[in-house]
Amino acid sequence: MNEASEYILKNVEKMLKLNKARKVDEFIKLILKGNNIFLYGVGRSGLIAKAFAIRLVQLGLNVFFIGDTTTPIVSPDDVIVIISNTGETMSAIQTANISGRMGAKVIAITSIKHSKLAHAANIVICLHPNDDENRERLAPLGTLFEDATLIFLDGIVSDLMKKMDENERIMRSRHAIWV
Repeated sequence: MNEASEYILKNVEKMLKLNKARKVDEFIKLILKGNNIFLYGVGRSGLIAKAFAIRLVQLGLNVFFIGDTTTPIVSPDDVIVIISNTGETMSAIQTANISGRMGAKVIAITSIKHSKLAHAANIVICLHPNDDENRERLAPLGTLFEDATLIFLDGIVSDLMKKMDENERIMRSRHAIWV
């Protein structure tokens, strides 16, 4: 394995080991209680949000990506998950503020626990990488945050599967078939 891959794996493991148990439980409870689950992110964070959305659909939940043309309006019984490394992306902050005013519960996943997005959220999952002299060379921009977020959300899917009594066979029956 090359130096960058080892660096990324080591740092993502550190990021995920930070104790977030209470917030993870709250995250899962909100997802299970939500009438609809809305996801949002821009750029690579948006791709991570879409990957999570696919798994939630495969779990049988009502899921929408904010910005898609068929996305309905947010209601008070809904949950919004917004992913933003810096927590300062203007559209993410606006989405959180509008959703909050509508009465929906907002979950922010960010690397900055005191960001504008974090302040607009009901629950904040902070995945903050250490910033050492090798980060810029081996894991530029938001690489550590994005990789940690993808793995974190895949872990959430596993927890949801247990709580919903779902298994891979059932989920596969909801897997998209492209024809």
